[in-house]
Amino acid sequence: MRWNLKSKPDNQKIKTLQNALQIDEIVATLLLQRGIESYEDAKTFFRPTLDDLHDPFLMKDMDKAVKRILTAIENQENILVFGDYDVDGTTAVSLVSSYLKSFYPNVATYIPDRYNEGYGISYIGIDFADDNDFSLIIALDCGIKSIEHIDYAKQKGIDFIICDHHRPGDTVPNAVAVLDPKQEDCNYPYKELCGCGVGFKLIQALASTKNQSVDDLVPYLDLVATAIAADIVPITGENRVLAKFGLEVINSNPRAGIKALIKNVKKATLSITDVVFIIAPRINAAGRIKHGNYAVELLTEFDLSQVIQFAAEIETFNADRKNLDKQITKEALSQIIDNNEEDRFSTVVYQEDWHKGVIGIVASRLVENYYRPTIVFTKSGEKLAASARSVKDFDIYNALEACAEHLEQFGGHMYAAGMTIKEENLQAFKQAFEEFVQKTIHPDLLTPEISIDLEINFDDINPKLLRILKQFEPFGPENMTPIFLTKNVFDSGYPKQLGSDNEHLRLFVKQEQSEGFGTIGFGLGKKIEIARDRKPFDLVYSIEENEWNGNTTIQLQMRDLKA
Repeated sequence: MRWNLKSKPDNQKIKTLQNALQIDEIVATLLLQRGIESYEDAKTFFRPTLDDLHDPFLMKDMDKAVKRILTAIENQENILVFGDYDVDGTTAVSLVSSYLKSFYPNVATYIPDRYNEGYGISYIGIDFADDNDFSLIIALDCGIKSIEHIDYAKQKGIDFIICDHHRPGDTVPNAVAVLDPKQEDCNYPYKELCGCGVGFKLIQALASTKNQSVDDLVPYLDLVATAIAADIVPITGENRVLAKFGLEVINSNPRAGIKALIKNVKKATLSITDVVFIIAPRINAAGRIKHGNYAVELLTEFDLSQVIQFAAEIETFNADRKNLDKQITKEALSQIIDNNEEDRFSTVVYQEDWHKGVIGIVASRLVENYYRPTIVFTKSGEKLAASARSVKDFDIYNALEACAEHLEQFGGHMYAAGMTIKEENLQAFKQAFEEFVQKTIHPDLLTPEISIDLEINFDDINPKLLRILKQFEPFGPENMTPIFLTKNVFDSGYPKQLGSDNEHLRLFVKQEQSEGFGTIGFGLGKKIEIARDRKPFDLVYSIEENEWNGNTTIQLQMRDLKA
């Protein structure tokens, strides 16, 4: 691990913020590192309200989108709500369709089949709309690059409204309205919404035409918070507001489908991290293993017996997904070793029978192992399909753009992308991709980094600090859990490895005369020797609450330790 201690903000700025907020230096420093420089900034950060949300009509084409939907309702047209099969897409489809159905019956949903249709808007989907007399399609979390598809739909008399958050290409599709804050000529103040977030802005705009306020839309925010967590978008600005209020809905009164997914969770309050690791994988498992429709049915159904059945099916899909993920990761790691590719700058692996639904997860597992930009291919019809994952600060989308001559199509973000290729072009692509990564990646980026906010002493840690840190939630990109460094600590004498393979580490750490803290380090079991015999070491950790037998204590979660 590379330890990167953030530079400390200007001392005068720290003092000014301390005085304005009556807080200590540690909290003032953490806030400044997150761009919070004044009393007003802090108020918005610690006390977000729904009033902080922007006017949806500031988004380019929002007026056109609303007008077209209202015309469709007036003319009794059939509306098809179309979205991708991942968490962002299925939650967005569930959100927009259930809102529209609350006052208009002629609404149906469509999730493309991952295997027959692939990612995004499909010709099969458009033909389905044509055969079933849909004259308006609202596309969510996809469509910004579907120029030919939109033209094809137009020839059939079908209009499109696109709600996307991916980067547009040089040309934007000729749709009735294109809602995407990442368009260069869109002046919407917040650019980092996920697909479901853009869908929420659409229903917020529609609600304003029906004399509804944003408060009337709060019950839909469990879906938005789930998408924000799963899509790993920055938890700043509007996303922070939507995530905070969405988490409140998840913890107090979630829709029946989400309630069924979390019924066995023992925690009193779920965090964004819990949404990422408990709710999101299950919703994703439907599209990965069977079909994304299962997720939409679960998230839009209110009949309890139906919901229980859907949730049970999704649990089965998730168990299958885990088994496949394990097996394919093992095969991919063997392939890298057998081909003597451990020392490359990138990973590109292919096997024709790998399950298309889990190759994205496998790519992430390979990044954990080798920490370099990674692409996993499998056979999909006549072509090969792949999922790509990157390492921190390396833009894999740009890398694919540089190798585009070998690809059929591709799309995605800085850290995750998908693509298709002809099998005969795979080796040429693999070579070009490796050369581009080798030429452009900084060597430091091939070692995982721990970004440390601040060096502190154990004497600085107390219940008041923990209370304030909890108010920094929800955590996520650009507002990560604060990470601290304390130097020259020692274990009190009984370090212990935990887990079936001794993979985890438990210590009780002290610094000079401090009281000391219990610590747990997941995946750090091999580092036990550093802590033996009361030898001094440096510790990087986050501060958390530990509840046990009705007692609450402060616990440190170790991120790394070095002699």
